[in-house]
Amino acid sequence: MDQLPDILPFQHRLDELDAQMAEPSFYANARRAADVTREQQRLRALVDEYRAYEKLGRDIEEHGALFKDPKADPELRGLAELELPDLERRRAALHESVLRAMIPPEPSDSRNTVMEIRAGAGGDEASLFAADLYRMFVRYAEGRGWKVQPMSSSGSDRGGFKEVIFLVTGTDVYKRLKYESGVHRVQRIPVTEANGRIHTSTVTVAVLPEAEEVDVQIDPQDLEITVQRASGPGGQGVNTTDSAVRIIHKPTGLIVFCADDRSQIKNKARAMAVLRSRLLKLKEEEERAKYAAQRKGQIGTGDRSERIRTYNFPQNRVTDHRIGLTLYSLPQVLEGNLDALIEALQRAEFEEKLAELTGAPVIARRGASEDEE
Repeated sequence: MDQLPDILPFQHRLDELDAQMAEPSFYANARRAADVTREQQRLRALVDEYRAYEKLGRDIEEHGALFKDPKADPELRGLAELELPDLERRRAALHESVLRAMIPPEPSDSRNTVMEIRAGAGGDEASLFAADLYRMFVRYAEGRGWKVQPMSSSGSDRGGFKEVIFLVTGTDVYKRLKYESGVHRVQRIPVTEANGRIHTSTVTVAVLPEAEEVDVQIDPQDLEITVQRASGPGGQGVNTTDSAVRIIHKPTGLIVFCADDRSQIKNKARAMAVLRSRLLKLKEEEERAKYAAQRKGQIGTGDRSERIRTYNFPQNRVTDHRIGLTLYSLPQVLEGNLDALIEALQRAEFEEKLAELTGAPVIARRGASEDEE
């Protein structure tokens, strides 16, 4: 079995955290205390598992020596032979678990998530598919016990979405949904197509970890906030007051518009939440770019210029181009059964991070074949 990386750096970091937690003023800053405590618990579990892995290694050596010793008691030799396979299975499982624990978690993985879906190329068909993707993500969230809160939307004439923004809250939301960021492509015959021709349309999905006020400092002087009457069907209360809010962040040029609620205060709060999340995403991407040029097949970069997935209706096929995975279960995927895709992407990301940790080569992943383009 491959040797595990040295545990000493992790042990040293654990000792530092233990010392910090012993300081009388440790709990004065509740947010810092919570972060340190989580890291300390994670490293404590890692070190304990590593020690258990080492002990299993010693047990295997002892059992192997006993089994090979012709002078040993036959009953003990038989017992050693019987127990060896179980010891080896347990050690192999711990080997994988320790490696996973040695890869530091992404700081945003535990965050709630703001998702933005926008129709791209393809006109009405793109807006209809944007609605399909929105439904897919809502179904997936419901299946995991997460909550979905609409924040802003702009409908199309045919019942789709030009844009829809919503907040997903729950456990490990960003950890699983972050892989959905990018360009989603659909190939199907539109309902408006009389000649049965297959059209190709695109929808962009942005996945943003929900930001808190302490994460991103926003100078009020950098904001241009305007209010206006929300547009929509006449006679509705939402349209009788200046409830819609438009915020421009002047340093970055980011624009957020929110008009879904009748309350101007609520619309402003939602718009600010979206703006903070977008700024946090920009900040994280800038930090990432400082120390590494991402591999061509990097998972979860959030680069929205890349086509990440194709949904081909005539072939009942979903292809994720980042890892070359094809599933022939398109209706099930659109019903929110995304686990097979997300778990494959998580595994690919783990392999790349493991390669960085150990220096081992990354296993090449098959790209999409020509018929899957």
